Amino acid sequence: MSAPTQPTRYHPFLVTLHWLLALMIGVALFAGGVLLAETPNSDPDKIFMLRAHMSIGILILLLMLVRLFVRLRTSKPAHAATGNPMLDKAGTWTHWAFYLFVILMAGSGIGISVLAGLPPIVFGGSGDPLPADFWAYPPRYAHAIIGNLLLALIVLHIAAFAWHQWIRKDGLFRRMWFGDRQS
Repeated sequence: MSAPTQPTRYHPFLVTLHWLLALMIGVALFAGGVLLAETPNSDPDKIFMLRAHMSIGILILLLMLVRLFVRLRTSKPAHAATGNPMLDKAGTWTHWAFYLFVILMAGSGIGISVLAGLPPIVFGGSGDPLPADFWAYPPRYAHAIIGNLLLALIVLHIAAFAWHQWIRKDGLFRRMWFGDRQS
């Protein structure tokens, strides 16, 4: 009996989670960095926006933990080789940094929420006003810094995709798309 061959694509569930999380993280970063940041806490619409942002953030955290679990439990393609050991190592570390930053981003968001007493205001309809300024809570600084780091990682990730797809033309994109795992 021969040993199973290493797949050339990621598990379809991982592929689905990758693209779903990419969309959700993009929406959450835009909503937090643009919509929420530009809306004063005194605006009644802010509670609705916070409810959506916080709900998406919790869902992102849960899906990211599921993705990490599945990633560690399923067979996966060999690490990408560019011919440059430093770039290969950077690619590996960048992917693990995504997990770390997304989990830390959610954690800092939860920290803001707890310290600011947001759950009863945002989800319970307590009628209490929002705090005057979320920057009064230390996790808000971490949330902003991690958000910028996450945005930088996304830009780097997209640049690496473009480099692999159109300069190296090595077909790396197929690994994170749907199809036969052995082709």
